Amino acid sequence: MVAKKTKSDFISTGHVAQNRRATFDYYITERFVAGLELTGTEVKSLRQGHANINDAFGVEKGGELYISNMFIAEYSNKGYASHAEKRDRKLLLRKKEINDIIGSIAKKGTTLVAIRLFFNEKGRAKLEVGLGVGKKLYDKRETEKTRDWNREKARVMARY
Repeated sequence: MVAKKTKSDFISTGHVAQNRRATFDYYITERFVAGLELTGTEVKSLRQGHANINDAFGVEKGGELYISNMFIAEYSNKGYASHAEKRDRKLLLRKKEINDIIGSIAKKGTTLVAIRLFFNEKGRAKLEVGLGVGKKLYDKRETEKTRDWNREKARVMARY
């Protein structure tokens, strides 16, 4: 039998999901924090931590920005109403930020990538997105070398 979820098991503020591949696959040039237009069952499912943003990316439709391919699982205690798990969700940003992002996305090789999904201090769902330029294979190797060197350097400094 599955243990019943208590009130303390729900996420009220803090981290829900993170895309670790974003910084490995892309150079993130700019970061933005955007609100999300969600339904009630989506918010409840996010509070349980059932989300995946690893394949999420931003698209422009009619002068507005949407996050596509973001997975939010169906809420387990839903009644008659539910939501599609992978639908396009509207990003809520200022008009100037939207225009900057749309202008950058129009350039070849630039993508709007989801980085982190969280609840802010007021309990509202936010998505950190970044403008990313794809890395080549040799760039990824360089990132790994730098990370390994920093790790080794920290070990040596800890000894002395």
